[in-house]
Amino acid sequence: MTAADRFRAAVDERDLAALTDLFSEDIRLYSPVKYRPFEGRAAVLDLFKVLFRTFEDFRYIGHHTGASETSADGVESPSEVLLFRAVAGGKQIHGIDLLHMGDDGRIREITVMVRPQSAVQALGEAVLAGLTAGGPGDPR
Repeated sequence: MTAADRFRAAVDERDLAALTDLFSEDIRLYSPVKYRPFEGRAAVLDLFKVLFRTFEDFRYIGHHTGASETSADGVESPSEVLLFRAVAGGKQIHGIDLLHMGDDGRIREITVMVRPQSAVQALGEAVLAGLTAGGPGDPR
């Protein structure tokens, strides 16, 4: 089972302990609702807590294994793409999670892309509300 398979299963089960084991200590998550990435395992796990409360009917619908790709920090690493659908703030979301793996097999970077623009805005508002209400850190 690949890291992407384990990630998908952990998200499907909303299993934060499994995600903790999958994420590198210095993981970064690039979100469509925030300019700067969420950095570090604790910050990314806090975000997932909010996402688990925010998304309705979240489901992965596809999986593409990529060759090595260059991550945002310029490092060549194995990558996988998971396609998903969900509802947030009453809007249907189509999106992908682009996962970059480290040499140790853990996920070191996640880039999330979402469409349409109205769903990005609804998701941003829901995540901001969730971070403000239940989590530490600057949501911007």
